[in-house]
Amino acid sequence: MNVGVPKETGSGERRVALVPEVVRKMTAAGHHVTVQAGAGDAALIPDALFTDAGATIGDPWSADVVVKVAPPTADEVAKLHKGQVLVGFLAPRTAPELQQQIAKAGATAFAMEAIPRISRAQSMDALSSQANVGGYKAALLGAEHSTRFYPMLMTAAGTIPPARVLVLGVGVAGLQALATARRLGAQTTGYDVRPEVAEQVQSLGAKWLDLGIEAAGAGGYARELTESERAQQQQALTDAIKTFDVVITTALVPGRPAPKLVTAEAVEGMKPGSVIVDLAGEAGGNCELTEPGEVVVKHDVTIVSPLNLPATMPEHASALYARNVQALLELFAGENGDLAPDFDDEIVRGSCVVRDGEVVSN
Repeated sequence: MNVGVPKETGSGERRVALVPEVVRKMTAAGHHVTVQAGAGDAALIPDALFTDAGATIGDPWSADVVVKVAPPTADEVAKLHKGQVLVGFLAPRTAPELQQQIAKAGATAFAMEAIPRISRAQSMDALSSQANVGGYKAALLGAEHSTRFYPMLMTAAGTIPPARVLVLGVGVAGLQALATARRLGAQTTGYDVRPEVAEQVQSLGAKWLDLGIEAAGAGGYARELTESERAQQQQALTDAIKTFDVVITTALVPGRPAPKLVTAEAVEGMKPGSVIVDLAGEAGGNCELTEPGEVVVKHDVTIVSPLNLPATMPEHASALYARNVQALLELFAGENGDLAPDFDDEIVRGSCVVRDGEVVSN
């Protein structure tokens, strides 16, 4: 295969789709990799490391397969040609117009976020790999903005109790946030509408906040709550949230606005100096007072809503993402190593959003 790696142009995007470690493995397998000059600069990976790994510095858009991180811009879509394959985060649920634009170019596109969540596809699960980064940074942001220590301190001046950290939504990001906050010494509690994850929360040494509401859905995601369930949940959460020093929210429903779990009443009832880290800002936020992409103070509570947290750790986030991409590309390779995706394969079929110029509905 001939694989191209463009320089990411999105605001604040510092990741790169392939890293030298993966390039070396791909070139050793007989594939050719072309990297745009400066593609790894924001991730502190100079061109020389790519060439040392066997890549060529040149025009990535002439390759058979173009691999990206962020969705392509209109200018980038215009560089696609018939028969070409595009791989990356393509926002198929929230940006259907992008799929139409790719289709007009006659290309085939595979969305990393559409990869089926099955055991065989775990090595390709970019949503999970990047969510790990986000959860880790969320715990650090909570500690950074808090006016209180995370760990319990026993000093000659007396004992300081540990901070109480609540994580709402305990998928991959939430579990990583719980684990990181606990490593920092906080007293941790997790909550999710899927009761089956309680055991995972407790395995990390955290407590489970049981509100008596279940909303397990298909594919490991949560289903949307009914109106009565939502009202019951919010009142119970409002009462609970007021007792915590830091609240980290990660709750998302695919293709829908983020559920509002932290009400204005809850924020007002928190102790002054408390912190909310809202990881759902790109979908509107889990907190009613969230301002996506901003750090604001409301009722003496700091509300942090970072966008694209994985891009703030570009070295390791890129390394994880590159391994996800590599695993998917290996699935595309035919017997001779050429580009020959098998659309009878569940992963290939499930992740394809545009095929030969036609939008595919999965």
